[in-house]
Amino acid sequence: MVRGARQPQQPRSRLVPRLTGTVEKPPRKRKSRTEFALNEIMSSGGAEDDIPQGERKTVTDFCYLLDKSKQLFNGLRDLPQYGQKQWQSYFGRTFDVYTKLWKFQQQHRLRTSETSYLNEAFSFYSAIRQRSYYSQVNKEDRPELVVKKLRYYARFIVVCLLLNKMDVVKDLVKELSDEIEDYTHRFNTEDQVEWNLVLQEVAAFIEADPVMVLNDDNTIVITSNRLAETGAPLLEQGMIVGQLSLADALIIGNCNNQVKFSELTVDMFRMLQALEREPMNLASQMNKPGMQESADKPTRRENPHKYLLYKPTFSQLYTFLAASFKELPANSVLLIYLSATGVFPTGRSDSEGPYDFGGVLTNSNRDIINGDTIHKRNQSHKEMHCLHPGDLYPFTRKPLFIIVDSSNSVAYKNFTNLFGQPLVCLLSPTAYPKALQDQSQRGSLFTLFLNNPLMAFLFVSGLSSMRRGLWEKCQEYLRKINRDIAQLLTHSRSIDQAFLQFFGDEFLRLLLTRFIFCSATMRMHKIFRETRNYPESYPQLPRDETVENPHLQKHILELASILDVRNVFLESTIDDY
Repeated sequence: MVRGARQPQQPRSRLVPRLTGTVEKPPRKRKSRTEFALNEIMSSGGAEDDIPQGERKTVTDFCYLLDKSKQLFNGLRDLPQYGQKQWQSYFGRTFDVYTKLWKFQQQHRLRTSETSYLNEAFSFYSAIRQRSYYSQVNKEDRPELVVKKLRYYARFIVVCLLLNKMDVVKDLVKELSDEIEDYTHRFNTEDQVEWNLVLQEVAAFIEADPVMVLNDDNTIVITSNRLAETGAPLLEQGMIVGQLSLADALIIGNCNNQVKFSELTVDMFRMLQALEREPMNLASQMNKPGMQESADKPTRRENPHKYLLYKPTFSQLYTFLAASFKELPANSVLLIYLSATGVFPTGRSDSEGPYDFGGVLTNSNRDIINGDTIHKRNQSHKEMHCLHPGDLYPFTRKPLFIIVDSSNSVAYKNFTNLFGQPLVCLLSPTAYPKALQDQSQRGSLFTLFLNNPLMAFLFVSGLSSMRRGLWEKCQEYLRKINRDIAQLLTHSRSIDQAFLQFFGDEFLRLLLTRFIFCSATMRMHKIFRETRNYPESYPQLPRDETVENPHLQKHILELASILDVRNVFLESTIDDY
C-alpha cells in the first residue's frame, strides 16, 4: 500500500465534537469547530510564531471545504430512493465541492514535510488527551466509539515517532495497551487480534535501536538523528562544490520480516529522520543578539518533500517518480531510497543490459524463498514489480541521488549515465558476516550507518549500551572525522565530479561522509572479510583517497581506542585482501 504523504495530514476539526459523543451541530455553525481546532493547534509550542498568516488561512480554507463536502455528502442519504431527475442537482453540487477540495489540495500541497505541521498535529492530539475528550467512551456499550479512540492513539503515536518524542510514545503505548485490554474484555469483536498486533508492532518499533544510551541514573537518553545546525561538516574556503539542493525524496520500503508500524518500516523511518532538519523556533532565534533588524531575520529552512511508499506496485512507484520528476525545481536533486528484497537474474544472458542484473522487489505479492531473496529460475518472465536499474534511466535527465539497501544492491553498479546529469548510487553490502548477530528484523546495518553512524559503530564493535558522557565525547570526535572526510573528498584529484556536484547540499553531504565512514569501518573490521561485505558506489570512489585513506583509518582506530574496542579492528587494510 502506498503512503504518498509528505507528512501526516493536517488534523481535522471534525474530530472534536465526535470525541465527546455530542449531537452534530447545524451546518451554519461548523466554522466554530474549525476555529476551535486551529486555536488548539496554534496555542502551544510557539507554533504561531513559526506559521505565517497566509498558511494559517490556507488551513482554514481547507477545513471549510472539507466540512462543506461532508455536509453535502451526508445530505445525499436523505434524498428519496426513487426517481432520477431530482438527484441530479444535488449530485452536481456535491461533485463541484469535492472537485474544489481536490484542486485546493493539489495547489496548496498541504502535506509539505514542514516539521511545524507535525508540531501542530502534536498540539492538537495533546489537547484531546489533556482534556479527556474520550473519557466517556468506555462507559458506553458502543465498540465503534472505542475503535475511534484506539485509532486516535495509533495516529498520535505516529506523530510522536516522527517528532522523536519517544518518552511520550512510551506513555501512549502503555495507555493503548490498557485500552486494548479493556476493549477485548468488553467486546467480542473480530478485530481483537489485529489490535494486539498493532500493540506488538509499536512495542518492537521503539525497541529497534541496538544500543542504549544511558544517564547516570540508568534512564534511557532519547537521541535525535535529524540534521542539526552543526550536523553536516561545513564547507571550508577553497572547497569547490556544486550548488544543487535536495528537493524531493522517495522513501520506498519492502523488506520481509522487518519491524514496522503504520506502514513505516524501521529503515524507512531512519531514512526519513536523516532527511529532516532539527526543528528551529524562529521566535527564539529572533531574540538572539544581532538578530533584531529585519534584514537579519533568519530564513526558514526547508526540508525536502518526501513520499513514503510502503510496498508500492510498479505502476504506483512509477506514478510518484514521474510526479516528483515533473515538479522538480531547477538546480534541484531527486533522491530515491530503496530498502527492499533483492531480485536476482534468472540465469546467464548473452547481453548485459540494464535489465539483465535483476533489481529490487518493491511489492511482495508472490512467495518469498528463504525469507529474503526471490529466485525466478523456473520462469522465463521477469518479476513484474522488480525495479531494475534501467527503469530509472528516464529520470537521469535531472540530477539523481540513489541509495539502495538490498541483497542485490550491486545490480545498480551497472548504471549508465545517458544524459550527463549528476548521478550517484550508494549501495549497501549484499551480505553481512555470519559472526555478526542477525539484526535484520530491527533494521539494516547499512541504513543505520547513514542514520546514526555512532550507534552502528558501537553495534559492530559488540557494545549494547553506553553512558551519556562517553556518547557525547564520541559524537564530537565523529564530527571531526566527518570534517576530515569532507576534505578528503573535495581535495581528491581523481574523484568523479558527480560526488562534488551533490556535496553542496547539507543532507547529501552528510550522507556521503557517513557512507565513506561506513565503508572504511567495515573494511577495517576483522570479521568483514569478503568483498560482498562492503558497500559500493556508482561511480566508484578512489579507494586510496577515501575509504582506505591512512589518515581516515587512523581516526577510526582512535575512535575504537576511546571505546576500548580496538582489538576488533585491523591496524591497516593495506594489502590485506
